Amino acid sequence: MSKQNAPSDLQEHLARLTERGLVTVIGKPINKDTELHPLARWQFQGGLRDEERRAFLFTNVVGAKGEKYDIPVLVGGLAASPEIYAAGLGVPVGDIGKVWVKAMAEPVQPVLVNDGPCQQIVETGDDLKRSGLASLPVPISTPGFDSAPYLTATLCVTKDPDSSIQNMGTYRAALKANDRLGVRMASRLSGAGGYLHWQKYKKLKREMPCAIVVGCAPAVLFTGPQKLAIDVDEMAVAGALAGAPIRTVKALTVDLDLPANAEFVVEGVIDPELLEPEGPFGESHGHVALEAYNMSMQVTAITHKRNRVWLSILSEVTPSESSVMKRVAYEPRYLAHLRDTLAIKGVRRVVMHETLSNLRKILFVQFAPGVPRTEIWRALHGAATLQADIGKYVIGVSEDIDPDNLDAVFWSLAYRSNPIEDVHIAPYRSAGHGPKSEGGGGVESTMLIDATQKTPDPPISLPKREFMERARAIWEELKLPPITARQPWHGYSLGDWDAVWDTFAERAVAGQWEQTGRESFARRRPGLTPETPVKSVDD
Repeated sequence: MSKQNAPSDLQEHLARLTERGLVTVIGKPINKDTELHPLARWQFQGGLRDEERRAFLFTNVVGAKGEKYDIPVLVGGLAASPEIYAAGLGVPVGDIGKVWVKAMAEPVQPVLVNDGPCQQIVETGDDLKRSGLASLPVPISTPGFDSAPYLTATLCVTKDPDSSIQNMGTYRAALKANDRLGVRMASRLSGAGGYLHWQKYKKLKREMPCAIVVGCAPAVLFTGPQKLAIDVDEMAVAGALAGAPIRTVKALTVDLDLPANAEFVVEGVIDPELLEPEGPFGESHGHVALEAYNMSMQVTAITHKRNRVWLSILSEVTPSESSVMKRVAYEPRYLAHLRDTLAIKGVRRVVMHETLSNLRKILFVQFAPGVPRTEIWRALHGAATLQADIGKYVIGVSEDIDPDNLDAVFWSLAYRSNPIEDVHIAPYRSAGHGPKSEGGGGVESTMLIDATQKTPDPPISLPKREFMERARAIWEELKLPPITARQPWHGYSLGDWDAVWDTFAERAVAGQWEQTGRESFARRRPGLTPETPVKSVDD
């Protein structure tokens, strides 16, 4: 693994992305309430490949009522692509998983300092009521459906009143007034650590301190959407991700420790009893979350850097910035779980299906040749049970099947699985993160499918590699339309093949097929049914 060189704050990260040509600066006036997110969204809905997507920096942001903001807005700066995400950790894309596994195993405790850039400007009291949240360029994520501008690229910091261990989670927060937010912390099984803290404050009949960080070092922000164990301090994991302790400061109006280099911090308290309607809001499961009662946060302070950047994230229908951020960290964690924790040999990859299904519902586990069926099934069960809301469908495929190519997966299901033998359905699974209408949600089930190759098969019926490669060179020489190879793009053996057939094929491409015809004429047999395999007949 290469040496880590993570940026210390969001603006250092932005400068590095700019140097690498990964930032598109938009100076045209853009309306944060109607245009900003839809414009950035076209990167995903327009079919751009990972390597073509960029962070968008909006430097001339206006509002629906003619407001003009002197704060630039960054969208896509965390994870418009895996390359941008990796830059936030200061490592190559291929090392993302290794960094995460190491960070979770060897956390680095934060260092408390006396002051930090995040508190250079402080707004409290009457100032909050006069301007407060309304002075911030908070975009509307899903114009036409969302009920308000929302804080999306958040780290919501709360503290367990019993253990004093902090939790940092990425939760949405709707603007309700200049000094009030509606905050949603998932209450489902395996949901938000902040929600578990709120339950304790509710029993104590005490307001819950909360600080919402918007914009800080990516290594810190990346811990928010990652599902770490309860009572694990994400700030310590962030230190390991960054390769150095995270500098923290005390919040000014609540008893919480915050990243000192944050761009913005919204401090406040959450009512332990009274919930208020929040939503609708376009959610990452691909549907609009309908209006529901959620937490009411009274803002007690807004602090920020003197020169600051507002950060927003693209979520909603996947693929999105949110799903890229999860995928590049979740997949290595699942692979490490199967390989290292469960010690299953021969697991090559774990791939989460991203487009529309939001990663959690459909998983593919890729296996090397020769893995015993007992181990394949142990891996399928292991992938389905690591996290309560991930793994509704878990499909095992062989090494020659690219899980990112659904046509190849369907081909494998069609020819390598027998539903009565290779499908197992387990009841009583949490519905997890998904659309909720009246009567929706609740309990689901899990389907495990072994679509791996179980017996030798004839080769793939495409020309061998050398012929396809030669033909591609001719294609390019002729300047025919650009093509992208998708597996399988050449024929290869799947175990059921005889060396004599190689001889036949070599003769054919050399124009010597008549010799094979003479030999087959001499091998004619009576008393057989057409399509009798030659191998089944003794010479």
